[in-house]
Amino acid sequence: MGELTGLVACVTGGTRGIGRATAEAFVREGASVVVNGRSPEKGAQAVAEMDSAMDAGDRVHFIAGDVKQRADCEAVVDGTVERFGKIDILFANAGGASGHAPVADLTDEAMADSLEWNFWHTFWTTRAALAHMIPQGSGRIIAMSSVEGKVGKPGISIYVAAKHAINGLVKSCAQEVGPLGITVNAVCPGAIETDIMAAEGPPAAEAMGLTYEQLLDQFAQESAIKRLNEVEDVAEVCVLLASEAGGGISGSLISIDGGTAPY
Repeated sequence: MGELTGLVACVTGGTRGIGRATAEAFVREGASVVVNGRSPEKGAQAVAEMDSAMDAGDRVHFIAGDVKQRADCEAVVDGTVERFGKIDILFANAGGASGHAPVADLTDEAMADSLEWNFWHTFWTTRAALAHMIPQGSGRIIAMSSVEGKVGKPGISIYVAAKHAINGLVKSCAQEVGPLGITVNAVCPGAIETDIMAAEGPPAAEAMGLTYEQLLDQFAQESAIKRLNEVEDVAEVCVLLASEAGGGISGSLISIDGGTAPY
């Protein structure tokens, strides 16, 4: 039996990248998993691939939705409960940012978009999940933060600000629901070359005065291991946090960055 046998998980942004790797890890450990994304086509493909690779069957389900919309965030959590009868694990994974610029040149729209994509999505899904977890007296909430949630970098303040906000939300929420059997943590990866990174990395690098290749190399050289992490590195930490073994970990901002963050 796996570490998560009999549990139900919801993973936003679960059709690719870190979310997909984590959804697969949850399935391998015995959980039933709802994956979310904006594209029904990509969702159907992800479900089919996971079924083929792991014989997941009806333990994997897709719910389409835009995490920048509160109603969609609430719908994916409530839809998880409708499909599988409960929700034990929330991985608020979706996120990103576009419209990078120095603060002096930033638009309101770029900042608002980043906050909706990262912070507000995490808040909306967390609040919706707690409505189910508090009555059942158990649950695991995992938020996607970043090494940028612990440091500052020029040119990408919209992302840095949103991830710092997530970290604060995680710490406060953990204090509130800890006595109720619910843990709340954030994972803080370093740079991982996902599809989102490939799409949004080049403009972010330009805002920092770098090429995309220079940006990736800078991330690697800032780490102790001198390379980028992989999506599987994050997925395995999420399995720990979602498991019974992770029950003593809450309010933590867990670095998965090869030794980049200062704390």
